[in-house]
Amino acid sequence: MPDPIADVSVSVFADGVAAKQPAPGGGAVAGAVGALAAALGRMVAAYSIGKKGLEAEKGALEALEGRLAGAQARLLELADADARAYGVLNGLMKLDAGDPARATIGEAAAAAAGVPMEVVRLCARTLEIAEEMAPRSNQWLRSDLAITAILADAAARSASWMVEANLGSLREHAGAGASDALRAACAAELAGCPGRLERVLAVCGG
Repeated sequence: MPDPIADVSVSVFADGVAAKQPAPGGGAVAGAVGALAAALGRMVAAYSIGKKGLEAEKGALEALEGRLAGAQARLLELADADARAYGVLNGLMKLDAGDPARATIGEAAAAAAGVPMEVVRLCARTLEIAEEMAPRSNQWLRSDLAITAILADAAARSASWMVEANLGSLREHAGAGASDALRAACAAELAGCPGRLERVLAVCGG
């Protein structure tokens, strides 16, 4: 898909994902879903800032909305970056064994695993923000905040599968240390997500 994901319609993006081509694939979808989670959280913030009874939370909500805006923009960038990183790695892997360009496979594998790892981190942060917003948000937007948290959690877990999918190449071409460190970092980011999701849903459903 030649155009940035942020610049195409949902229909065009969906057709690009559905096409018989390696990218955009799961990593791009995870990034896009994470961006939507952040965007929905921003809507909750917009309807909460300055609302009667929440005046004291205005500064905190504005700060949280700003963090979500940053996450939304970066996650859309990462959706494109994932497609590019995988495309580079896929191309290098198809080269003949003696091709000197294959010397960069380790670097390409690190990028292919590192992009979804950043998606995991940002989606985990989005879920943290949803938890911070839960007790100070507009009660009529609680269903939207619940969806924010559900999507952020799902996107983080989805991106972790893309991290794992690239660890084999990373281990082979950059060493076990790099692969093991990234797997541990991914697990650490995901560890707190189930509890955060449960707490957001508890507030939103109360």
